[in-house]
Amino acid sequence: MNSRSLCRGVYFSRQLALGRTVRLPMRSAVAIFHVGPKNAYRHVRFNSTKQAAEKDGQLEDLSKKVAPLQNVKPTELTQDTAAQELVAQGQKPTEAVLPKKTIWEKVKHEVAHYWAGTKLLGYEIKVSTKLLFKMASGYGLSRRESNQLQRTIVDVARLIPFSMFLIVPFAELLLPVALKIFPNLLPSTYESSSDVKKKRARLSKARANASEFIKQTMEESGLKLLKKISDKEREAFVSFFHTISMGKTPDREHLIKVARMFKNDQVLDNLSRHQLMAMTKYMSLRPFGTDSILRYQIRHRLLTIIKDDKAIDYEGVESLTVPELQLACSQRGIKTQDVSPGRLREDLETWLDLRLRQKIPSTLLILSSAYTYGEHTQGIETYYDALLAVLSSIPDEVYNVAKLELSDDSKLKLDILKEQDEMINEENIREKDTVNHIKDNIKLDEYEETATEGMKIEEDDDKNANTEKTEQKIEEKK
Repeated sequence: MNSRSLCRGVYFSRQLALGRTVRLPMRSAVAIFHVGPKNAYRHVRFNSTKQAAEKDGQLEDLSKKVAPLQNVKPTELTQDTAAQELVAQGQKPTEAVLPKKTIWEKVKHEVAHYWAGTKLLGYEIKVSTKLLFKMASGYGLSRRESNQLQRTIVDVARLIPFSMFLIVPFAELLLPVALKIFPNLLPSTYESSSDVKKKRARLSKARANASEFIKQTMEESGLKLLKKISDKEREAFVSFFHTISMGKTPDREHLIKVARMFKNDQVLDNLSRHQLMAMTKYMSLRPFGTDSILRYQIRHRLLTIIKDDKAIDYEGVESLTVPELQLACSQRGIKTQDVSPGRLREDLETWLDLRLRQKIPSTLLILSSAYTYGEHTQGIETYYDALLAVLSSIPDEVYNVAKLELSDDSKLKLDILKEQDEMINEENIREKDTVNHIKDNIKLDEYEETATEGMKIEEDDDKNANTEKTEQKIEEKK
C-alpha cells in the first residue's frame, strides 16, 4: 500500500466517522459508503453510476436526519431510539436483560470475593495487633481505633466456627445452608454489598414494626414516674400535662424540665415484657429470654452508647466519615435510610446535646427515635417533637402518679412498695423454670453522671434565678 492510498483511506475513515456519505469510484461501478442510524457501516454496490446517483440523494437526506445524533454514544443511540419507538407505539420499553453467568464465572467471582476478604482480614489483624501493643504500652485509643480493634476481635471470633467448614472434609457443602440460618456467621470482611443492603433492609423493616408497637403500647400502658420530685418540679409537671390536655404545645424548656424527672433504671424496670421485646428488636438485640435478660441487654447496649457519646462529643461529629456517621446513628436508633449526611449530623448533634448537656435519659431518647421511625410519623421532624410525642402519649398513668406525689409520703411509699412487690412476684414466677440467671446490676444513671463529669452542663432555671437574685442584692447594697 502506497502513501496515496493510505491518505485516501484516512480521509474516507474520517468522513465515515462524521456520518457523511463517501463516493468511491471503482472500475465497473460506484461504491457508496454511509453510516447508518445504528452506527453500522453500510456498503452499497451498483452496476451503473445512474443508480448510484439516485441512491446517493436518498442517503444524503438520511444523513441530514442522522446529523443531530452524531455526538451521541452508540449505546445511548440504540437504547434511546428503541425506547422512543416503543413509546410511540404505545408500549412500555423493556429493560435490557443481562446474560446469565455460567457456573465457571460464578465460581471465579466467589473465589475472587473470598480471596479479597481474606486479604482484608489479614490486613485488619495486622493493624489491630499494632493497636493492641499500643494499648498494652499504656497509650489511649481514639474512638476510631477502639472500633477497629473491636471489629477485628469480633471477626476473629467468627472465623473460628467458619474455619470448621474448611477443615472438615465435605463440610463446605453445608456452608450455604449455615449462612442462610446464621447470616452473621461470616466475618465482616467477607460480606458483599448485596448482603449489607439486605441487612439494612431487614433492620429498617424490623425497626419500623417495633416503633409502631412501641407507640401503641406506650399509649395503652404508659410509663411510671417513681422519682421523688420537689414542689416546683411538681408544679411544672402538672402544668405540662395540663398544657397538653388543652391542646397546646409547651415550650422546649418546659419539655426538657419534665423529661429530666424520669430516670433510666426506673423507666426500664417498669416497662412491660411486650415493651421490652419491642425495644430490644428496635435496638437490634435478641428478643429472647426472661425480663431480666432483656433489661440486661438493653442496659449493656445503652452503657456502650453512653461511653461512645462522650468520645464522639470530644472528637467532634465532623470528624466522623459518612459510614461511621451512619453506624453511630443506627446504633442509637436514628433513621439512616434515605437521609442525607447533613441531616444525620444534625440528629446526632441533637442527641449529644440532649443527653450530655440537657441530661435527658437515654431510654427516653431511644423511645423518641422509635417515634421518628416508620411511615406514619405525623409531622414529627425533630427530637423535640418526638420527645413531646413520647411524653404526651402517657398522660393518664403519669398524671395519676403525679396525684400520688401530692399526697402524703407514707401513702406514696406504700403504693410504690405494693407495686414493686407485685412485679417481683411476677418475675419470679416467669423465671422459676429458667436455668441461667443474670444479675442485672448495671446502673445507667450512675454511669451517665460519671460520663458527664468534666463537661460543661447547662444550669437549671432555678439556679439561674438564684444567681440573678444574688446579683440584684449585691447591686442594691452598692
